[in-house]
Amino acid sequence: MRKEEIDYILTKMLDSAKNVSDLNITVGRPFQVESAGQLMSVKFDPPFNSLTPFQAEVFALNLLRQDRRLTEMLLTDGSCDLSYELPGKARFRVNVFSQRGYYSTVLRKLETKIPTRQELNLPDAFYNMSKEKNGIIMITGATGSGKTTSLATILNEINEEQAAHIITLEDPVEYVHAHKKSTLNQRELGTDFDSYANGLRAALRQAPKIILVGEMRDRETVEIALSAAETGHLVLTTLHTIDAGSTINRIIGMFASDEENQVRIRLAETMRWIVCQRLLPKVGGGRVAAFEIMGTNLRIKDTILNGESEGKTFYEIILANRAFGMTTFEEYMVDLFKDGLITEETARAYASNRSIIGRGIDFIKSAKGETTTDIGKLEVDTNYGKGKPKGW
Repeated sequence: MRKEEIDYILTKMLDSAKNVSDLNITVGRPFQVESAGQLMSVKFDPPFNSLTPFQAEVFALNLLRQDRRLTEMLLTDGSCDLSYELPGKARFRVNVFSQRGYYSTVLRKLETKIPTRQELNLPDAFYNMSKEKNGIIMITGATGSGKTTSLATILNEINEEQAAHIITLEDPVEYVHAHKKSTLNQRELGTDFDSYANGLRAALRQAPKIILVGEMRDRETVEIALSAAETGHLVLTTLHTIDAGSTINRIIGMFASDEENQVRIRLAETMRWIVCQRLLPKVGGGRVAAFEIMGTNLRIKDTILNGESEGKTFYEIILANRAFGMTTFEEYMVDLFKDGLITEETARAYASNRSIIGRGIDFIKSAKGETTTDIGKLEVDTNYGKGKPKGW
């Protein structure tokens, strides 16, 4: 299959719907795209109603472009990551993987324009993050929840306001940053460095003020990132965790039990912000982001050092510090519901604590004069206990 044929298929898929985020090539299914969180088939002439194993494999292997490293990784690890550019149209983050002996491919469309904090309507805490001079900022969430976009927004804010040297380590490079006030060197895994740990170790010799690590995948990377933060660098990174507490526990869990106290001390000193995010279905179509944001203060540091206990959890500390830019998912989703951006059903479905979000939504509905229960009118039975039947 020639590159022109691949480009034709990808162009056809991109143009098949609005707001296409992912392209999906799977055996036994037609070419599919994901738009606003929903998969839909793409019509071709002649039609591809059900892709054969040969068609899916040829498509996948041609995307690899005979790259030996990627081919070996696919054969040994079962999947590989790469980037692909459709000239003048789009760039993609590509994952080729095996399933039941066949090859499947998913291409995530990368945005070319870096959105601003104002365009995304991000909380004010993101502006404070761009002002940090050292430490670690972690953006967490599931795959496809917008972590890379949030990091790009923070970097863009720094790029516009600070004259700093920024090194990024990415897999692959997604947003391409222009040099503004800052100087950016963007390095891609597999092309410019062979592992995050080695790339991060090399970055410490490249005189950066800010280092972006695409993902902290292992203990070695975490250890070097902590060292970088301790020596005055600002480290931005991501993890696949669902909330602030599980993020702290995930990092501590990467180390042996006899190292736990030392890791807690280092983490308490270097952690600046943890942002957990989820994308929710938006009223009227599209998606909107919801956030849990935890900054740092003496109570947070103490809880990192000694662990959570009854009455002293990260969730409770975040609840008590909304005035300082912190927020829980429930608080944020109640605000989204209040603004008419999400439905009550969506808020309850995506909440970590449904009873808390239920009380918040009931308060909003009561303030609007709406009913908060489907129970009918209640009355006091004034005759209860009077006039008992004979024989009692």
